[in-house]
Amino acid sequence: MPKSKREKKISLTQTRKKGLEFKQKIIEDVRDCVDKYARIFTFSVQNMRNVQLKNIRQDWKHSRFFFGKNSLMAVALGRTISDEYRENLHFLAQQLKGQTGLLFTNETKKTVLKYFDDYRVPDFARAGNIATQTVTLEQGPIPDLSHAMEPQLRQLGLPTSLQRGVITLLRDHKVCEKGDPITPEQSRILKLFDHMMVDFHVTVEGMWSNNGKWLLFDQRPEPIVPTKVNVKAAAASKKGGSDMEQEDEEEDDKDEDNEEG
Repeated sequence: MPKSKREKKISLTQTRKKGLEFKQKIIEDVRDCVDKYARIFTFSVQNMRNVQLKNIRQDWKHSRFFFGKNSLMAVALGRTISDEYRENLHFLAQQLKGQTGLLFTNETKKTVLKYFDDYRVPDFARAGNIATQTVTLEQGPIPDLSHAMEPQLRQLGLPTSLQRGVITLLRDHKVCEKGDPITPEQSRILKLFDHMMVDFHVTVEGMWSNNGKWLLFDQRPEPIVPTKVNVKAAAASKKGGSDMEQEDEEEDDKDEDNEEG
């Protein structure tokens, strides 16, 4: 049957494209903050978690964050000496690559560095993260997991069987090797056994002062992480069943805000 010419699909949702006005406002806001605040810090985010970034913004309500739209921020600051908004801002603009942002604040360098050096939140590794440890599951029973999960565990590559109604790991099993990318299956196993391998943290990389001085910081201190870890099978999380079937909504969140007070 031929398709009716009067048949039309009507979208019930409307979205406005972020055009020239939006871009111009970002540029103006960045430049206003340059004039308002005493210092600008460049920072990069490791193991991005939207919720944690919002918590940091809450702690720094007296300051201003810009995260995202690196090209717009670079234009606002000026990429070269000839077009920089203030003296030496082009050095700062050159740092805006990847998951990098700007912190405008009147706080001192010492306060900023101490806060971010101390702010680390453990979290589960996601697929694609590079393993920071070699993790091995030890042989033995896993009484905290429901027997109904045993087929799912075998699908993930674990050598398991049911013994008297209890899931049992038949032999030691290496989950991941340090330095290798983590697969989706490995990520789910680590979460199931409640092993947090990564930290959400923010690294402060440089500082511009309103007197025109630009300072690039040395590499910030990193915590000592054991290269090898043995995880007992009995340490599996009791809520592992629900973790296997759904991921936290937070994991797929992307911080689309370009600025927050």
